[in-house]
Amino acid sequence: MFKQTYSQAAAKQLIFIPATRLQQSFVAAIEKKTLIWLAGRTPGWINSDQLTLMGFVAQCLAGVSYALARWNRYMLLLGIGFLALNWLGDSMDGTLARVRNCQRPRYGFYVDHIADTIAALFLMGGLALSEYIHPAIAVGLLIAFLMLSIEAYLATYTLGQFQLSYWKFGPTEIRLLLALGNLALLRWPTAKINLMSVPLRLLDLGGAVGMIGMALMLIVSAIQHTRKLYREEKIS
Repeated sequence: MFKQTYSQAAAKQLIFIPATRLQQSFVAAIEKKTLIWLAGRTPGWINSDQLTLMGFVAQCLAGVSYALARWNRYMLLLGIGFLALNWLGDSMDGTLARVRNCQRPRYGFYVDHIADTIAALFLMGGLALSEYIHPAIAVGLLIAFLMLSIEAYLATYTLGQFQLSYWKFGPTEIRLLLALGNLALLRWPTAKINLMSVPLRLLDLGGAVGMIGMALMLIVSAIQHTRKLYREEKIS
C-alpha cells in the first residue's frame, strides 16, 4: 500500500521537459511564418485534435487515391489534394497549440506520431497497390521511414532533441516531391527510365533513391548520436 501511494505521488511530481525541435529543411522558414499566420486566423471552434485527425484521415485517403489510380490515373490529382490537407492538419496542430498557449507536450507528441505511423502504412500500401511502383520498393520505403522514425524518437528521449528534418529534407519536402511525382505520372503514366540497361518506372527510380537516402540518414544519425551519448556518459 505504501509503495503504491509513493509511486502515485512520484508520478504526479514528474516534470516533463519538451525536447528541442530541430527543423532546418529547405522550406522551414517560410513554412513557419505561414503556419503562425494561419494559426492566428483559425476560428476558435477549431482545435489541435481536429487538425491532427484531419491530417491523419487525409494521409490515409491519399493512400486510397494511389490504390484507385490503378484504374483511373486522375485519382492522382485527388491524392495531391489529400496531401495538401495532410500538410495543413499535421503541421498546424502543434502550431495552433503553441500560438494559443494550450500545449499538451506528452499527449501531442504521442498522438501525432502514432497517427503518422499508421497513416504511413496506408500511404505506402496504396502506392504498392497502384501499379506505378514495384510493391517491394513501396515496402522498402515504409521500412526505411519507420526505422528513421525510431531513430528520431530514441534521440528525442535520450538527447532531448527532436529531429524534424534530415539533410534539409522534412515531411513538407517529401509531400512536395510526391505531388510533383503525381503530376509527372499524370503526364507520362507509362514512362520508363533506362538505368544501366534496366528499365525503371518513374516512381521505382524515385522510390529507390528515397529508400537509399533514408537508409544513409539513419546510418549517419545513428553513428553521430551514439558517439555523442558515449562521450556524455563515458566511464572514467
